[in-house]
Amino acid sequence: MDQLSSMDASFLHLETPETPMHVGSLMIFDLPEGYQGDYYEDVKEMLGKRLHLSALLNRKLAQMPFQLAEPVWIEDDDIDLDYHVRTVTLRRPGTMAQLEQLVARLHASLLDRSRPLWEMYVIDGLENGQVAFYTKAHHSGVDGKAGVELAKVLYDVSPKMREVPPPRRKRAAAQYQLGVTELLQAAANNAAQQYRKLAELLPTAAKALGTAATVMASQRSQKGERSLGLGLAPKTVFNDSITNQRSYSTMSLPLADIKVLGKRVGGTVNTIVMAMCSIALQRFLAERGLLPKEALIAMVPVSLRAEGDKAMNNQVSAVRVDLATDIDDLPTRFKAIHASSEAAKAVVRELKPVLGVDVPITGSPWLMTGLASLLGRSNLASRMPAAGNVLISNVPGPGQHLYMAGARMVHYFPVSIPYHGSALNITVHSYAGLLEFGLTACRRVLTQDESYEMIEHLRAALRAIEALPPVEAEIVELTTQAAAQSKAASAAAASVTIIQPDEVPPAAANDKASRAS
Repeated sequence: MDQLSSMDASFLHLETPETPMHVGSLMIFDLPEGYQGDYYEDVKEMLGKRLHLSALLNRKLAQMPFQLAEPVWIEDDDIDLDYHVRTVTLRRPGTMAQLEQLVARLHASLLDRSRPLWEMYVIDGLENGQVAFYTKAHHSGVDGKAGVELAKVLYDVSPKMREVPPPRRKRAAAQYQLGVTELLQAAANNAAQQYRKLAELLPTAAKALGTAATVMASQRSQKGERSLGLGLAPKTVFNDSITNQRSYSTMSLPLADIKVLGKRVGGTVNTIVMAMCSIALQRFLAERGLLPKEALIAMVPVSLRAEGDKAMNNQVSAVRVDLATDIDDLPTRFKAIHASSEAAKAVVRELKPVLGVDVPITGSPWLMTGLASLLGRSNLASRMPAAGNVLISNVPGPGQHLYMAGARMVHYFPVSIPYHGSALNITVHSYAGLLEFGLTACRRVLTQDESYEMIEHLRAALRAIEALPPVEAEIVELTTQAAAQSKAASAAAASVTIIQPDEVPPAAANDKASRAS
């Protein structure tokens, strides 16, 4: 039995029929040459042999009585693989567009909370002979360690599937549901532990807050420069209540080219991604006459996990980054985005000990669930002030090619979570030398065709960034301009006649005399 942290449980409490809180992936595989088997059966057999390697696949929720505290994870020793692992065949011709639309529909449905919170789909019928694999798992159970464990279950580093030791025999069957007394005792013990950790952390928290304040003070912009402090975001079509219908589209770019481009124009991969989104969003809204005068703001998730921390919980927060859509000059906009992103990350680095604190709140399940329901049904999201306009996430992934049941993975696209007030989520995931984009949105706000339009805007944005002058060339140009200005000033000074006191012209002498009198 493992109590959910407040952060993990919040993904459960904030879930409504309109806002499923699971994350997913869409993977594309090349089958082995000459393959004649049933890939769905191969995947299911492989999973059956490896289920015991991941707690994510073997645990389900047990709710607290009257929802007075966070639920707990308990082991489920009766996994129905035929329910969790499914197969779908695309209709002809089996295009990528058909696959993306299928994933959008699959991603819209809630997971069954009476079972372990995951589903997997083997999808065949693609016109190029490849096989797709879509997975979804609830965000409450998908954390750093669980993700690593799941990768160990599903993937190999070569076409040959590794042998894994069988599960150890269990001495006693796990209970289907725990008793009320046992659950309440677990909740009380967990709360006591969290408050003790909170008390122990107070000195560290005070130091972190002081350092963060110093960092923020050092980031104050000079007079005339763009402020690094951000106010509320302007209202856009994305700041609206959403339905459970989804649109989804993908894009893949060479990661090495993006890294080289970032160095050439004075930014990072993350800066390139943010600038691409800035340009694409600006053009999309401007074409419809919906672009606000104020700059758009992105909400960007950041990890709070310390190096070497293998705790089985979510440790994440979010920062706000200026997308500078009010700046027409692209080089200036690029610098503003980079400065805002780096400033936000600098503050988070200092506040990690504070932001990661887990504070138990009695009754938070029913309180947060009620607020989530109110937010969706009252359309408050479109009326309330907005902290950000769009969610943009950049997640590092494996650098080498992976294999599943003998098939080689060629693409690894993310599928993420839009929410009330943030109807579009742009998530970027690196994999085997590629930068994989996944745009997940509410279909009422961003239709499937508009999602593809946004992809084209992103491609056009990349071309615009590629056309920026290199940082070295910019420095040379500034140096040349400074030298030219200096030379011009010297020439101007040389052309001025220096008048000595005894050589004052008559008119000047008369003027001088009149002032003296």
